[in-house]
Amino acid sequence: ICNQKYNIITFVPGVLYNQFKFFLNLYFLIMACSQFIPSLKIGFLYTYWAPLGFVLSVTLIREAYDEWKRYHRDKEINSTRYKKVQSDGSSRYIASSQIKVSDVLIIEKDQRVPADLILLKSSEKNGTCFIRTDQLDGETDWKLKLAVPSTQSMDNHAAVVNCGAHVYADKPHNDIHSFIGSFTMTNPSRPGVIEESLSIENALWANTVVASGTAVGLVVYTGKHTRTHMNTSNPSTKIGMVDKEINFLTKILFTAVMVLSFALIAIKGFDGPWYRYMFRFVILFSYIIPISLRVNLDMGKAVYSWFIQKDASIPGTTVRCSTIPEELGRIDYVLSDKTGTLTQNEMIFKRLHIGTVAYGVDTMDEVGWALAPPQTTIPCWRLYITPPNPSALAICHNVTPVYECDSDSSPQLESKVYQASSPDEIALVKWTELVGLTLYKRDLNSMQLMLPNQEVANYSMLQIFPFTSESKRMGIIVKEESSGEIIFYMKGADTVMAKIVEFNDWLSEECDNMAREGLRTLVVGKRILTQDVYYDFERRYLQAKLSLTDRALKVTAVIETLERDLELLCVTGVEDQLQIDVRPTLEMLGNAGIRVWMLTGDKLETAMCIAKSSCLVSRDQDIHVFEQVMSRTETHLELNAFRRRAPDTALIIRGSSLDICLQYYAIEFVELACQCPAVVVCRCSPTQKAQIVTLLRNHTGKRICAVGDGGNDVSMIQAADCGLGIVGKEGKQASLAADFSVTQFCHIGPLLMVHGRNSYKRSASLSQFIIHRGLIISVMQAVFSSIFYFSSVPLYQGYLMVGYTTIFTMFPVFSLVLDQDVSPSVALRFPELYHELHKGRSLSLKTFLLWVLISVYQGIWAIMYGALLLFDTEFIHAVSISFTSLIFTELLMVALTIRTWHWLMLACEGISLAIYFAALAVLKEYFDPAFLVSVDYVWRVVVITSISCLPLAIIKYLKKRLSPPMYSKLDE
Repeated sequence: ICNQKYNIITFVPGVLYNQFKFFLNLYFLIMACSQFIPSLKIGFLYTYWAPLGFVLSVTLIREAYDEWKRYHRDKEINSTRYKKVQSDGSSRYIASSQIKVSDVLIIEKDQRVPADLILLKSSEKNGTCFIRTDQLDGETDWKLKLAVPSTQSMDNHAAVVNCGAHVYADKPHNDIHSFIGSFTMTNPSRPGVIEESLSIENALWANTVVASGTAVGLVVYTGKHTRTHMNTSNPSTKIGMVDKEINFLTKILFTAVMVLSFALIAIKGFDGPWYRYMFRFVILFSYIIPISLRVNLDMGKAVYSWFIQKDASIPGTTVRCSTIPEELGRIDYVLSDKTGTLTQNEMIFKRLHIGTVAYGVDTMDEVGWALAPPQTTIPCWRLYITPPNPSALAICHNVTPVYECDSDSSPQLESKVYQASSPDEIALVKWTELVGLTLYKRDLNSMQLMLPNQEVANYSMLQIFPFTSESKRMGIIVKEESSGEIIFYMKGADTVMAKIVEFNDWLSEECDNMAREGLRTLVVGKRILTQDVYYDFERRYLQAKLSLTDRALKVTAVIETLERDLELLCVTGVEDQLQIDVRPTLEMLGNAGIRVWMLTGDKLETAMCIAKSSCLVSRDQDIHVFEQVMSRTETHLELNAFRRRAPDTALIIRGSSLDICLQYYAIEFVELACQCPAVVVCRCSPTQKAQIVTLLRNHTGKRICAVGDGGNDVSMIQAADCGLGIVGKEGKQASLAADFSVTQFCHIGPLLMVHGRNSYKRSASLSQFIIHRGLIISVMQAVFSSIFYFSSVPLYQGYLMVGYTTIFTMFPVFSLVLDQDVSPSVALRFPELYHELHKGRSLSLKTFLLWVLISVYQGIWAIMYGALLLFDTEFIHAVSISFTSLIFTELLMVALTIRTWHWLMLACEGISLAIYFAALAVLKEYFDPAFLVSVDYVWRVVVITSISCLPLAIIKYLKKRLSPPMYSKLDE
């Protein structure tokens, strides 16, 4: 495993390339290098190299620290030791980086699986093994895996290693829900070959964890061929839109520098080494693009990140990528996972319907009367009710009871924990326990149920047909030991079960009623099988399972022969608890102009229920379910049907259909989907989630935010412009891979509406003000050069230029990171304020040109010509008047820009003034002390500064009175 971006050789070149591929940084580098040429040198070397060196040093240190952490994480994983079984049956420890295909490994309880394995032997007698897959598919429930029967029956590890078997595995692919293989071995007891089919039930994927017992597995895929690696995308370096916009503005400014320099040379004349003079002009005007812009923006991002982590309203929030906090203020689409993100992944049984009677939470006790012993007293006024027998729900599932102190004789019911691949099934089994029918024991071939009178009912499990996204149902064939009766139970989605059960007139209506309440529905049916029917089915079923070609189709065809005219037993309704404040958060995002898409690996019906219950799709909103398509023609027809309903209809589409759409009609599909108020993609793989993010961003050019909480969301989070990871039950993998980590989905509201909005508006103000600071002094330099015979001599020498961009003005300018137009409570109460940011008006070409006009006015007419008109005979007096007016103008402009004052802002203004007054006394080579204390100096500075700032203050006041911005109306 290697997650490092660089190695020892490529680190410095790689980091420098990533820095200087931006025009802004490359421009600074060229300007700094030019100062080594004597004929081009202007001022001191450190005025150019110190800021550039500071930026590069901080970047190198930050990247080195991140790379060091990645190296140690990789080293820790690669050096993890595992037991490898030797040919003599003994075991020795090897590092995970030494594991190769065909090795036989022993995986202990709570140990991570290092590669893709086939389970050969389990410490459980029945050959079962539970694994946790929360870092693979996002599901928190344990998965049951089965050992190969032939190797499970062997006495020791030596027999397993030396059995001489051959294992066939299909080529590596990224589908974590499928595996096709075969196990072939010579029969040791009699002539012939033992051949067994291998499926997903026999596979342990890398990055899962063994949850019970000890597993012995054969390595079939390693490294980049594992399912985990094939579902993970390489993270890219994320660059904020503000950085890109500033990079574009610096190109405009550079063009202006070149044009201005060429114009001055053209007016002067192309005499002598004119190209050298032109380059000196380029260096003189380089302050138009100040390197302090990069420094201030990076420091501002650090401050925004600190604000986020210290916000008491979103406790536990962590900023893992401090370079893109402004992106939180430009989000157009939020792509969210479902399980554990919008929901708590906690199921509660809410409704049971048997056709004529519906049982709710308050009447569930009546169901227990069907199981009550004969001597139990039942109220006479309820004797006319025929309560349903919950045996079908207690049997038809894939749940296994796990006891902390497991004992074959008498397990303690108090220590029992249910484990299953679906929380729905656990909710149903817990409900049957409440009404008196408890799942007591279960192994590979049998099941025991405890009745209310403490008697145990034994069942033999003959066959199990697990739930799949294609079938949308699961079934089980059991034999009741007391009566010998063989029963086929099946439960599944109403859309498929309606065709399997006998005709009825209430199923569709009741399923719709439960769906409108946001409940997940399951239809349960049964069929009594004779022994002849079952044995014939068993023969055909085993034959289909051994097929290596079209195995799934053949198995499905055999099972479908049983799925005819089942007796309809009941319909169940289970509620998936939503996260805290999911509905108001989604409503807030909608009002802010953010469209929410839900990407889930769950089945269509469940996704639809959650979309309705969370109000992602409103109750009265039309829903278009994109039908399953397999060809280009079918896709074209379905897209046409969707186009007729697209603008005001929510879309629900399966991942498989989405693949076909993107293969043939990607642009058309995205255009239609972007018109929908909400989009739900179900049965979506981790790779598909990342593909959707990339496609949506490339097609729309909008900013995408991905939200998830499981390992299956990592690719989506890393592909998005802004990734949010939720720390939840599914582990911390998504949180660690995300740019921002939160503890609850509802924290997204304050994170975007308050911090995202403030970060963007503050960076916009800060960057444009710093550009203004460079523009105004460059304009003054141009006027100075024009008046004094187009000489390429700097207006302000040495420390004055260094002090102007640093200690004289940097504190008030940087204090803009504390500015805010509205309070957090107002920003949350009126999310429409966030909607304005989508237009990007805070930092646009229009606002940039406005600042250019302000700089030209202040630089030419107010300060420079004012100083030249008012100064007497000494040039040093003109420098004193103009530079002091320039400093005061900058400090006053900061005050005019601020919308909400903070005590630190006042302190910064005072400190800067104090530092400048101290500099006037110290820097006697640049200022005449006698002139500084004269009345002439004071009134000239006051007049020039007033001409520079007073008109702008009046214009700002009139604009606020005549055309106030929206935020000022809300504050009032």
